[in-house]
Amino acid sequence: MDKEALLERFKVWALNVILLCRGLPSADEFNIIKRQLIRSATSSAANYSASNRGKSKKDLIYKRKIVEEELDESIVWLDMLQRLLNGWDDKIEPIMKEANVLLGIIVNSIKAQR
Repeated sequence: MDKEALLERFKVWALNVILLCRGLPSADEFNIIKRQLIRSATSSAANYSASNRGKSKKDLIYKRKIVEEELDESIVWLDMLQRLLNGWDDKIEPIMKEANVLLGIIVNSIKAQR
């Protein structure tokens, strides 16, 4: 998959996270998770874009590791939502699955650079 196609995939995934969050209950705990999840998901996409403009191999790896961390954080927040919300698996699971696929792609790209 080329860089532009993967960037588009990150953007679509982040937008799907935002759309999921729009439907979350308004209780305090969901507002906290919502902000954190949106921040980490959109940061994943933005940092992937920035990694494509890395000034060196070391810079590219550093930026991709940030993407890895932000994806991992997003997965934790999605897992918390699954545990808190009964009946939401059909909404959360596809987003969680894509996050794990993207994480695998990023981890493999970091390994390939070493």
